[in-house]
Amino acid sequence: MKRRKFLTQAAIASATTTTLAACSQTPQTTATDSLPTVEWRMATSWPQSLDTIYGGAETVCNRIKEITGGRFTITPFAAGEIVGGLEVLDAVQTGAVEAGHTASYYYIGKNPALAFGTTVPFGLTAQQQNAWLYHGGGLEAMHKLYSDFNIINFPAGNTGGQMGGWFKQEIQTVSDLEGLKMRIPGLGGKVMEALGVNVQVLPGGEIFLALDRGAIDAAEFVSPYDDEKLGLQNAADFYYYPGWWEPGATLETQVNLDAWNNLPKEYQEAFKTAAREANINMLAKYDALNQAALTKLVEEDGVQLTPYSQEIMEAAQEAAFDIYEQDASNDATFKEIYENWQQFRDQVMRWNQINQLSFTNFVTRK
Repeated sequence: MKRRKFLTQAAIASATTTTLAACSQTPQTTATDSLPTVEWRMATSWPQSLDTIYGGAETVCNRIKEITGGRFTITPFAAGEIVGGLEVLDAVQTGAVEAGHTASYYYIGKNPALAFGTTVPFGLTAQQQNAWLYHGGGLEAMHKLYSDFNIINFPAGNTGGQMGGWFKQEIQTVSDLEGLKMRIPGLGGKVMEALGVNVQVLPGGEIFLALDRGAIDAAEFVSPYDDEKLGLQNAADFYYYPGWWEPGATLETQVNLDAWNNLPKEYQEAFKTAAREANINMLAKYDALNQAALTKLVEEDGVQLTPYSQEIMEAAQEAAFDIYEQDASNDATFKEIYENWQQFRDQVMRWNQINQLSFTNFVTRK
């Protein structure tokens, strides 16, 4: 009896061992194994030397590859490698590339409402901009606008509050601005035009030479970390603040809508997840790096850090909202987005005055 029991148990053990061995030889599969291999290209508006802003595109591409186990890959290209830095939207719209990483306000000539996807003068901080895009109807409004261009967009980076630009000469009054040639894009450029500035729009990689050689008298780009990398401190002495036209500038991925609709749902979700990660990471990185870069510019390079005068700030704010009202009266799309944005801005500003501004004023009072 004991012998029969022993033989039975041995047989069961042998069968179990054989089964486990067979299972161990069976290739392990993942959820993405049945999905297709997809290869895309991403044009960007940035030179590779700007590791933070170009890094937003790299974050998107790298994370998509990791999430999909290498089955969905996107190769980023610096400005000028496929198309110029200000031609990304056109390349995505036509399908010359499947995706781009850029700033929507570069393309306000196509529709002024595109500015809201990045930032507008005296608008939202980075945190407020994210709140509007993700939970205030902003992203849905931008998707509706971009559908006219056969594009879908996703926030994929934010520079935070920017600086107010580099000037070859000191400016204190609105009359000091008249006739100056300045590189500044978006609706900020329209405001500067209203104040008498001759506005130029140049991609980041061309700013230094234009400023250094006198083709322009002033230029803004992002903030100390990137501005130093461009060498702008070697082309102008006066560094102004705050960047009232870019209190929280969102950068974005633009995707050709036909290409997007052909993606499996799993890849679409991977793309959206990667874009959100890039959005968070870029802002955190800029906040971590900018003060050290600013200290170096002032203490080692002798840059003159100067605030905009109250006169210029007030004149710029008045001009900005005059432009918004005019654009809203001329363009139904602008009006629809502007009214949603303005209502959200009023609410979030009141809240942040209570919960953030009072705290910041207290802890920085010394």
